[in-house]
Amino acid sequence: MHQLSYRAGDRWLVDGVELTASVGECIAIVGPNGAGKSTLFKMLSGEWLPSSGQINFNQKRLAEWPAEQLATLRAVLPQSSGLQFPFKVQEVVLMGRMPHATGSEVDRQIACEVMSLCDVLSLQHRAYTELSGGEKQRVQLARVLAQVWQPVQAGKRLLLLDEPTSSLDLSHQLTLMHAVQQICQSQVTSLVIVHDLNLAARFADRILMLHNGKPVALGRPQQVLTADLLECVFNVKTQVIEHPVYGCPLVVS
Repeated sequence: MHQLSYRAGDRWLVDGVELTASVGECIAIVGPNGAGKSTLFKMLSGEWLPSSGQINFNQKRLAEWPAEQLATLRAVLPQSSGLQFPFKVQEVVLMGRMPHATGSEVDRQIACEVMSLCDVLSLQHRAYTELSGGEKQRVQLARVLAQVWQPVQAGKRLLLLDEPTSSLDLSHQLTLMHAVQQICQSQVTSLVIVHDLNLAARFADRILMLHNGKPVALGRPQQVLTADLLECVFNVKTQVIEHPVYGCPLVVS
């Protein structure tokens, strides 16, 4: 992202975001409501065109990528899915393999692996429409993981997740973030919008903090999650201590 900005009327929803993500890096995007997180996500996913600035992916402008080729390298998980048809869970996950020509045997093996990772393997024969909100969220995560699970020769892979933990209980929040961490170890770059600062602190390599559409901090969790900055951005007094087990910042309010 090079000086990435988006304007709606006379207001800049995102203004001057500059970020280069490395291969295998997990970057959390945080900020209060209205900070510009979802607007940034829509530009990264190609849903909205930037008003100014540029997005490059694998040394090529995002807008220049053919959709079919981009789908083999980049997967996008929005906040909610409008899927209303009673597909089986396994069928939904296999949708992530549609851009690829790897064959049904390989695709089913990948689907089993990601369903196990996301704790939905036991649901594979259930109808998607019968699931709870949290179960649907985990199935959709499995679908996007399946899309970028296997390395391809065309270039590096990218995973975009918009508030993926919003409808999950504590156990499955950790399950999801462990799954993201694991795929990053397979050389997939992940950009994840999260509201839970402690999840960001524990699982992200770096954190980008937005406020009023502008980037106010970018760095390791220890650099970004400071009490003074959190009070300035979120208008809440906090204490930031070292996590007794993981050594990352722990935000206490």
